[in-house]
Amino acid sequence: MVQIYKTKTGELFYLSFQKIELMRVLFVAATEFEVESLKSEVRRLKSESGDSDSRLRTNDFRLLITGVGMVATAYALGRELATNQYDLAINLGIAGSFDRNIALGDVVEITEDNLAELGAEDDEKFLPIAEMGFGKSAFGATKPLEELVDLGLKKCSAVTVNTVHGNEASIQKLQQRLKIQIESMEGAAFFYACSEAKVACIQVRSVSNYVEKRNRDAWQIGPAIKNLNEIAIKLLDALSIM
Repeated sequence: MVQIYKTKTGELFYLSFQKIELMRVLFVAATEFEVESLKSEVRRLKSESGDSDSRLRTNDFRLLITGVGMVATAYALGRELATNQYDLAINLGIAGSFDRNIALGDVVEITEDNLAELGAEDDEKFLPIAEMGFGKSAFGATKPLEELVDLGLKKCSAVTVNTVHGNEASIQKLQQRLKIQIESMEGAAFFYACSEAKVACIQVRSVSNYVEKRNRDAWQIGPAIKNLNEIAIKLLDALSIM
């Protein structure tokens, strides 16, 4: 049965099949817009399979729409993981790239993500939260994507921010402090919540723009979302036959 739950933070879509000892997978995205094709594919597979599990052999696929930003993501995902058990969580979304060697529309695997703003300023110096002795700001994927399916995605490091960068001085300052390639508003919060809940996690991002002075005419959101969903559907297919 396909069921949709609407919550204060977004929409929780899921698809369940009766089968014993199979993987439970949670797909996580900030907006429904970013994963609309994935939702359509899940619905199509359910329609084709009817009451059987001839195509979808995974016990439970769910898609959680958290809302944009690290706060919304941490809350929605934390609540979901506190009340439901999963074997794997996969974060999907578009992102900006500091690295011009990554083409717009390319899909990458994030292996490490950093809460870049978590810390304190000491005049011109930034003190990370770890240096202050109050925790850590770097989190990582706990399951390599190639263990599920080899899609040949480039592995990248990322930063998660509340304010996306659009000023050359702040961009340079951040790049001097951290060796990063990708910027999003949710990734590190996703990794953190999964780490606390001890759920294996993967993050996949599609590059819609370069991190630069705001230039909407150069954005490639459409192709980025198309490519992201193509990869997501390949992941869904791989998980369906495990």
